[in-house]
Amino acid sequence: MKVLVIQNRMGIGDLVIFLPYIFCISKTFNTPISLLVRENTKARDLLKNNPHISEIIILDRDDKNKSGRHHCISGTINLIKDLRKKKFDKSFTFNSSARYALITKLSGIKERFQYPLGEKKNQNIIEAAKEFIDKSLEKKVDSTSVLPIDEKAVNEVKKKYFSSSDTLYIALGVGGSGETKRIPVEKFIQFMDLISEQKKCIFYLAAGLNDIEQKIVDKILATKHKNNCVSLNKMKIVETLPILKNCNLCVSNDTSFSHISAALGIKTITLLSDTPLLYGSYSSLMTPILPEGETNVTHDTLGKEKINPQEIFLKAKEILIH
Repeated sequence: MKVLVIQNRMGIGDLVIFLPYIFCISKTFNTPISLLVRENTKARDLLKNNPHISEIIILDRDDKNKSGRHHCISGTINLIKDLRKKKFDKSFTFNSSARYALITKLSGIKERFQYPLGEKKNQNIIEAAKEFIDKSLEKKVDSTSVLPIDEKAVNEVKKKYFSSSDTLYIALGVGGSGETKRIPVEKFIQFMDLISEQKKCIFYLAAGLNDIEQKIVDKILATKHKNNCVSLNKMKIVETLPILKNCNLCVSNDTSFSHISAALGIKTITLLSDTPLLYGSYSSLMTPILPEGETNVTHDTLGKEKINPQEIFLKAKEILIH
């Protein structure tokens, strides 16, 4: 049996969120599935040698630049041709678009399961996926994502860099895909000051390679913590996974780093300033911190200046220091 799963949302974070549901499909039919995703999900790196995944098919569609083999009407035809060649028996589409309903039908897939058409507006990403699997497979799925990792690589990194039991190893996700999601770097530095007074710490800094995020890293490296910091932003994502797995805690903006951290089994404090609360609370390993005075967060909260470093410290202390 050949099964196709379509997850066309952009970014690493959304891929990680959907993993429990993707893996459930594979387990239900006792076969690894083919996964259609966008390149920027980094699925080829994150799911390499995963027993639930037989192949990664890249959706070559750049809507911003209006390019790619699968963009526009001709791209739709190309995607249909690409999928038809693979002769899938079943498909599961985590999307409400009529376009994908047409694509899977014209690809010759006889059994097709998809979100109800036209229900994308105000859709809860977690609840929609749960309901989809419940209705399609009659399965109840825990939303906590788990990202398998090579234990040999984890142990090698542990012996090399994480040997001290008197040290706290803390990952800091200081970057982020949008200006409103990035908590001011000064707040991270204040948290570092507070936690370092309690115990010796090594901080692993995760950010992007663009100029804005490099400046964030540079500001941290210009502090008294410089010698206790390791920058991860120039490493490949597969190189950072064993390092992150060995950390005691992750404190992160709402970025791919926070999702990966929790999926690796690391307790993660997620700083939410302008993102729906569910993005920082769907995993049992996530502890969300909201702007002071807020009981909920949405895309319009714009609360990055109201994140309190003292609250981050107290949560971290509660988790780590007994």
